Amino acid sequence: MRKRFTGRHMLAIMLAFFAVVVAVNFTMATLAARTFGGTVVDNSYVASQRFNGWLAEGKAQERLGWRVRVQLDDRRRIEVAVLGGEGSLAGAEVEAVARHPLGGAPDVALIFRETSAGAYVSQAALPPGRWAVNLEIRRGGREKRLIESLS
Repeated sequence: MRKRFTGRHMLAIMLAFFAVVVAVNFTMATLAARTFGGTVVDNSYVASQRFNGWLAEGKAQERLGWRVRVQLDDRRRIEVAVLGGEGSLAGAEVEAVARHPLGGAPDVALIFRETSAGAYVSQAALPPGRWAVNLEIRRGGREKRLIESLS
């Protein structure tokens, strides 16, 4: 003998369906709130007004012709090699701030020393994990800024 499909069965199906939807939404909202480290820009309108200036700065940096290679050594210190149009870029000043992409760890300020012409190494090691390293390289009134992802 077959049971009849009643309104109670339909109510149970509807309640189960919406319970699953609410549980998934709650889980996704919780994960999103825990993993997002903050804002990209504080004021998007002001950032949009500065955008063309940032593009001009980027083009000026490209005209410098500086080529930069960034990597981690075996002790997790950052190695930066800078080449200019005339070869190794000796005598530059290199600074960086390493930021955890999800804001899970505090920022790490890094100071570099020149080990040979155009080769620079950070004095401090980078903690384990994934990092966005904001580099500034200056020499002779010229400057190049870049962001490198390291893990």
